[in-house]
Amino acid sequence: MRKQRPVGHEDRLTLVEHLDELRTRIVISVFAFVAALIACFWQNHLLLDIINDPLPTHQTPITLSPTEPFTTTLTVSAYAAILIALPIVLYQLYAFILPAFSPTEKKVALPLLLMVPFLFIAGAVFAYFVVVPAALKFLLNFNDTEFNTQLRARDYYSFVLLTLLSAGIVFQVPVGILGLTRLGIVTPQKLKSSRRYAYLGCAVLAAALPGVDPISMLIEMVPLVLLYELSILLSVFFGRSSAEAADPIAPAEGST
Repeated sequence: MRKQRPVGHEDRLTLVEHLDELRTRIVISVFAFVAALIACFWQNHLLLDIINDPLPTHQTPITLSPTEPFTTTLTVSAYAAILIALPIVLYQLYAFILPAFSPTEKKVALPLLLMVPFLFIAGAVFAYFVVVPAALKFLLNFNDTEFNTQLRARDYYSFVLLTLLSAGIVFQVPVGILGLTRLGIVTPQKLKSSRRYAYLGCAVLAAALPGVDPISMLIEMVPLVLLYELSILLSVFFGRSSAEAADPIAPAEGST
């Protein structure tokens, strides 16, 4: 694999060179995922202890077949590897796309892209410490006198890890809205006037996230609403459109 060199906006690459660059970045992403998978599988006991921590002390996930402990551990390690390798994968994706942007568009894109990994981590941490414990407390105690509730390892780990991934993705709302504002597609005034529809959309999105109970839905809806309000504040302070950024004297036209 040849050494990857930065590609500038002025560079003109052939189709073969584009495909070669794409192949190199895919190989790097796959290598990062495989390395993370090996590390996670090596430390699978620590990983499983972390995921089991929100459970009540008297409950341990069960397996129902001889192969399930191995396949479940491998699946959990793969999900964790995705979480760990995601910043590298996103960087490779952005590095491949950014040369197509003009210098002005890069000024819009780069700050947004830098926010992505931090917001993703914030969403996953929020889900682990707030959403998952509250959801488990409600679900495991619901009609507990009528059921002998047992947790199947595969289902429990899928629920937790999908919740973390979903929360990390949902926390990208400010990036999307700020990007639309910087590109001049929406305005802070439009965002403010559309609050009622945005809140309804937050409720629908929270209902679509992993977890079927009303407690986790409400807990997930609260940060969505706060993120929307944060997006409005960010768009007011930093939401100058790219067209305005390219023409700094535009506001002065018509002045005497």
